Amino acid sequence: MWLRNQTSLADFIFEGLFDDSPTHLFLFCLTMVVYLVAVSGNTLTILLICVDHGLHTHFLLSQLSLMDLMHVCTTIPKMATNYLSGTKSVFFLGCATQHFLYLSLGGAECLLLALMSYDRYVAICQPLHYTVLMSRKLALMMALTSWLGASLNSLIYTVILMHFPFCGTQKMYHFYCEYPAVVKLVCVNVTVYVSTVFISTIVLLLLPIILVSTSYGFILHSVIEMHSSGSKRNIFAICSSHLIVLSLWFGACIFSYVKPRSQHAPLQDKVGSVFYRIITPTLNPLIYTLWNTNVAKALRRVLGIQITQRLYSQFHIPISKNLTFFKHKFMIYFVYIGPAISISGIIFFNFKS
Repeated sequence: MWLRNQTSLADFIFEGLFDDSPTHLFLFCLTMVVYLVAVSGNTLTILLICVDHGLHTHFLLSQLSLMDLMHVCTTIPKMATNYLSGTKSVFFLGCATQHFLYLSLGGAECLLLALMSYDRYVAICQPLHYTVLMSRKLALMMALTSWLGASLNSLIYTVILMHFPFCGTQKMYHFYCEYPAVVKLVCVNVTVYVSTVFISTIVLLLLPIILVSTSYGFILHSVIEMHSSGSKRNIFAICSSHLIVLSLWFGACIFSYVKPRSQHAPLQDKVGSVFYRIITPTLNPLIYTLWNTNVAKALRRVLGIQITQRLYSQFHIPISKNLTFFKHKFMIYFVYIGPAISISGIIFFNFKS
C-alpha cells in the first residue's frame, strides 16, 4: 500500500531557470538557440545514418544521437512552456514520467558511451577484423543492453521515490524533476534509499569509466607504435574530441549525483544539469559527426557542398585542401546555427513587442 499524505498527488512547483529580467530573457533565447542546434544536429545525424547505406556501421552513433535528442526534448520544452506561459507547475504523474525518462536516458548514455569506446578500439586497433568483432548483431545487442538496463534501473528508483510522501508546497528549486531536487521534498527518512541510489550511481559511472579508460589505453598504445605521423595526428584529433565529450558528460554526472545529499546546492544542481542536459547533447553531433570522415562526407553530399566545389572549379578559383576543410566546417556549423538564430530572433522580438 502506498504511503501518501494529502499533498503527495498535488502539482510540483518549479522555481525555474529564468526570471522576467531582460538579462534572463536573453539567456532564455540563447538556451533555445542551443536547444534548436541540438535538435537539428542530432536529427540530421540520425537521418544521415538511416539514409546513407555507407554509414550502416555507425549504428551506435545513431543511438547516441537518439538519446541526446530525447534528452533535450524531455526537459527543455517543458521549461520553455512554463517560462512563456508564466506557470511553474507540473502534474505529479508528469513529474514522475520526466524523472523516469531523464534517468533512463542518462543511464543508457553512460552505458552506450562505454560500449562505443570498445567500438573505436576495434576500429583503430583491429581494423581488418572490424566486421567480425563488431557485427550488426553485436551492435544491436549493445544498444538493447543500454536501453533496457538503464530503463529497468530508472523504473525501480522512480517508483520507489514517488512512493514516498511529499510535504509542504512541493516547491522544487530546479527547472525539471531531477532526482536531487525531488528527494529533498520527501518528508520521511530516506537514508536507505539515498544510500542505495548513491552506490548504484557509483557503479553505473565507475564501470563505464573503467571500460573507456581501458579502451583508450589500448588505442594510445597502438597509436604510439604507428609509423605514419599523419595517421597519428588524425587519431589523436578524433580521440581527443571524443574524450572532451566524455569528460563533460561523466564530469557533470559525478558533480550532480556522487556528492552527498547535504552538499547539494540548488544553483550548483542547475549548472550541472545545464551541462549534461543541454551542452553535451549539442556538442555530441558536432564532435562525433564532423570529426568522423565517413559521416562528414555523407553530410557534405546531403548539403550539396560538392556543387560549391564545382562552381569554384568552373571559375578557376584555386582552393587549398586546408581552406576547403575549414570551409566545409564553417558551412556545416552555419547550417546548424542559422535556423536556430532566426527562430530565436523571432521569439525575442515578439517579447519586445
